[in-house]
Amino acid sequence: MSFYLVQLQMSVTRPALALLRNMFICPPGTASANERQYRSMPTHRIGRWKYLVPKQAPKKKKDRHKMKPIIPATNRAYGTLNVTVSGYDMTMVEHYSQYIHNLCNRLGVQVAESFALPTKTTEVMLVHEQGTKMEADAVLKTHQRVVQMSSLNAALSSVFMDVLLKNQPEGVQLSVKEQTEADYRARFKERPELLGLMAQINK
Repeated sequence: MSFYLVQLQMSVTRPALALLRNMFICPPGTASANERQYRSMPTHRIGRWKYLVPKQAPKKKKDRHKMKPIIPATNRAYGTLNVTVSGYDMTMVEHYSQYIHNLCNRLGVQVAESFALPTKTTEVMLVHEQGTKMEADAVLKTHQRVVQMSSLNAALSSVFMDVLLKNQPEGVQLSVKEQTEADYRARFKERPELLGLMAQINK
């Protein structure tokens, strides 16, 4: 009786083993076992999840060239002030503007931003005594740096200006004035060609 049961189990397991071999072992002439065979089969969007997430509106790019609001002056403090440093030596101008920025940090004066203005080029022309021709004798480049402050205390302003004037290096000019819209536009170089095209489009 036990001999017949063993033969029955063997007859049942042999077809199952053959089926498993056909499923996991590739026959000759087909793709190897390491290749994925399901890439050519339709997935019916199974395993995809991005379409389930609601679409978000694209983020708007920040306008970097937008003018910041000008803080008005009060009885106790000044509004937005521009401390402009200019000179022919770029190293002296840069170091002095850094000194002003560090002084503001030590005295607790709020610095809105610090930036450089476009360099201005001036040609010095030379005219001979007995001639009318003009020759370029030298080219001077004026470098400018601006430290923009806001809400400077009126009681501290006199001490602040005294320290700046005592440490002002030679050949460097210093000016302090309130921020205006014209000062903001002076930060960017004008492009006549682009302005002309925009004027033609607006017509």
